[in-house]
Amino acid sequence: MIIVNNLVVEYPAAGGVRRVLSNLSLTLAEGEFVALMGANGSGKTSLARCLNGIVSPSAGEVLVDGLDTRDPQDLREIRRRVGLVFQHPDNQMVAPTVERELAFGLENSGLPRPEMQRRVAAMLELFDLTPYRDRAPHQLSGGEKQRVALASVMAMQPRHLIFDEPTSLLDYPARLGFFNTLARLRRPEAGATPLAILHITQFAEEALFADRLLILHRGEIVLAGAPGELLARVEELEALGLRAPVEFRAFDHLRRHGQAPLALSELMLSPIL
Repeated sequence: MIIVNNLVVEYPAAGGVRRVLSNLSLTLAEGEFVALMGANGSGKTSLARCLNGIVSPSAGEVLVDGLDTRDPQDLREIRRRVGLVFQHPDNQMVAPTVERELAFGLENSGLPRPEMQRRVAAMLELFDLTPYRDRAPHQLSGGEKQRVALASVMAMQPRHLIFDEPTSLLDYPARLGFFNTLARLRRPEAGATPLAILHITQFAEEALFADRLLILHRGEIVLAGAPGELLARVEELEALGLRAPVEFRAFDHLRRHGQAPLALSELMLSPIL
């Protein structure tokens, strides 16, 4: 479980400091899938980086399975447990081939070579990357690069996954492929610990598949609840710089003109994206 208590993050700025997260608290339970939305500049990326210790709190705390991100001795284990996949996968790739990229974190963690080879082979197969094992990551498509980034993180066997707008640069087929992969990851093997997922997204349609939706505004969580309920609050979302899915906006338009069906569920919702 990830527990965030009264988190404050401030960065140096001209004439003082700039606060990007303000007294933020949340929990991410085992196996839970939480979506996070917010307008540009709301603090989403800073929060993601706090959750695996890249950014240290200015005040408050982040606890990962009881480990404190402020404790340098805990950081190595925290970063193994919390996998972070960025919006731009190129930013986290350092190896000359896909196979070496998947092995990079495992080598740095001192994993025995036979176990490292086993995990790399398993990830190549799981993410349909075997045909690309000897290819340079920069030669791949956006969707393929995102699979490599995710496979590299999953090779470390994390307990928590943080996605920072991973589909924002992908086309429709690649986004669909990403969510199909995500669906497989959410079905753990017998006896395995279910992954906890925080999915930061700019696409409201993606939030519909989460267990819970959080809305971040100017460094604070201002709305939290069931995705369907929050996304139906069309005018409130627009005031926060966000757009509800088109079906919700259509229902809201009909409702305001006295032409809405009896319930939002009567509208045909998009099957995935």
